[in-house]
Amino acid sequence: MVKRHHGFWTRAMKYLALAAIAVLLVPALLPKRWLYRHGRPNRLARLLNRGWVIAHSAGLWPSRFVTLEVPGRRTGRVISLPLAVADYRGERYLVAMLGEGSSWVRNVRAAGGRVVLRHGRREAVRLEEVDPAARPPIVRRYLSVAPGARPHIPVDRHAPVEDFDRIAAQIPVFRVATDQPAHEPGG
Repeated sequence: MVKRHHGFWTRAMKYLALAAIAVLLVPALLPKRWLYRHGRPNRLARLLNRGWVIAHSAGLWPSRFVTLEVPGRRTGRVISLPLAVADYRGERYLVAMLGEGSSWVRNVRAAGGRVVLRHGRREAVRLEEVDPAARPPIVRRYLSVAPGARPHIPVDRHAPVEDFDRIAAQIPVFRVATDQPAHEPGG
């Protein structure tokens, strides 16, 4: 009987190891733009994003990775997605790597900027849209902390800040402003 349980746990660990390898290697082997063809995540990208939502919500990676929870503008259902936080001059910023067409940007605007960020704990925040003239250094910083965004933004991360001026109006940037603390459901 002990052998049977041992075999189960051995198989479970093998599957877990294979899943971890797939989550880490598959995105590295595929062209990044393929995952977000036409500005929307394909099935594989949605699956990978679900995994990152769980990891970021639990606080398993550095604090620059969070899960954004925002009500859908049509359904009102809470939508969760993984994002990287760019820190610049003591402030935190969220940047839409896919530009103005990003659903999460439209949802944030429809919600009046009131969202929840998760990284081990829930934090109710207000996202304030940054003026396009102030975006270039923030987008540059974002590219240094979010390697997955580099294929989607047509300026090299090492380029001078002036090179980001031409794309700044196309890349929405939101400053994270602290709001009231969020309460856990049932608490």
